[in-house]
Amino acid sequence: MGTAELHTATKELIISSWIITYGHAATPQVTEQIREEIEDMWNEPKATTYLRKQTWQVCFRISALFKQHLQPEEVYYNTNPQYNYFRIEEYAQGNISFVDGLGCNTGYFKLENLYKGSTTAAHEYGHTLGLGHPQDIDYRGSGVPGIMYPRGTLVDPPYQYEPDKPAGVKGGTMHPMYRKVRQADIDLLRLHWLSFSSGVAVLGEFTSLWHEAHQPPGND
Repeated sequence: MGTAELHTATKELIISSWIITYGHAATPQVTEQIREEIEDMWNEPKATTYLRKQTWQVCFRISALFKQHLQPEEVYYNTNPQYNYFRIEEYAQGNISFVDGLGCNTGYFKLENLYKGSTTAAHEYGHTLGLGHPQDIDYRGSGVPGIMYPRGTLVDPPYQYEPDKPAGVKGGTMHPMYRKVRQADIDLLRLHWLSFSSGVAVLGEFTSLWHEAHQPPGND
């Protein structure tokens, strides 16, 4: 979730979001790594959008904050559309990171998924802005996969976990580290559909869900 603001002097459309982390595995270092990955990857295509009969440069400004003692009430009653809250833990049910829907402001990250270059945070951020997974996850013959392609996507061998494996077997699917944000991903945000009030619009909606730490089987 975030806000989009039109800066007429520079012809920039600036999307601003805060990543606020909590949980036993959250740290200032991991939080900054998440922030950097999201901002760098979403700015990489130097994307543009066309609205109000003008072309605007789309820029992402991502801020981050580790809140060790975050309270549930802060999540429940937050009214700032830039704030996104993510619990980070070593264990996650289903062994995956997730957000609470398309166009949301809350979720749960598995620490193991957040290694540098993983693209997990940038992918989940796309969900918070309203982007889903592509329906066709056979991307063979199309080169570098886009940021919203999920694990299990079929890709050309150089983008697999193991390039020498047949497509679809273990090791023969997309390694997330090869995903990239493209102009096409920015186009799917449909920024020209946003309703701007005094030059500012909101992307996404409040889910405002507080997540307790998941417990491994037998630890209930």
